[in-house]
Amino acid sequence: MIEIAKNVYQLPLLPRNSINCYVVDDLLIDAGIRASASKILKSIKSHKINAHLLTHAHADHQGSSSLICERLSIPLWTSEKEKNNAESGRVVDDYPNPRHFVARFQQLNWAGKGVKVSQTLKEGDEVGSFTVIETPGHSIGHISFFRESDRVLIAGDALVNMNLLTTLVGLNTPPALFTTDTYQMKESVCKLNKLNPSVICFGHGPVLHNDKGQLEKLVERMGC
Repeated sequence: MIEIAKNVYQLPLLPRNSINCYVVDDLLIDAGIRASASKILKSIKSHKINAHLLTHAHADHQGSSSLICERLSIPLWTSEKEKNNAESGRVVDDYPNPRHFVARFQQLNWAGKGVKVSQTLKEGDEVGSFTVIETPGHSIGHISFFRESDRVLIAGDALVNMNLLTTLVGLNTPPALFTTDTYQMKESVCKLNKLNPSVICFGHGPVLHNDKGQLEKLVERMGC
């Protein structure tokens, strides 16, 4: 695990930070793909985890959730609108084209089994030292997590910091191929910018220290 801030750790699950999950306080946020379970469990073995949270229930975030929750005997928490996908394991149903070959590949090879959701989260809920921020668009019920004291943002896939095809680093919005509502996604990015985050942690790409106004520049290009 890589320490990002106080009680915030990044777990890079694939090379070049192409898929990440995070430990914040006593919580595990996201769980990579199905093959990520052993790496996650090894990384957190000396860290007490009391709950598992999803930013959203896509295959590269919930892939190891069932095994992690079962092995650690911990509950799963999601937003209300992500609950159905998380419990059913049908994680590409809200893609623009669930029959696309990439979507079918992810469902078949990356997605994990469904897990009962023990608690649903909404805007303003406190989870550890973070606050839930509703950031729909990439998925129907996507949520992010923000800590006001040091302005650390766990963005999930509301933003990405790499090109998912080339793995070149760069701040952007996620591809339309995997995004339910691009207009709503834009609104969520503008909402996150108003928080003025100093550190941004992504599902895809390296952690970004926003000291050069990178997010503000992206928002300007988007026309917020």
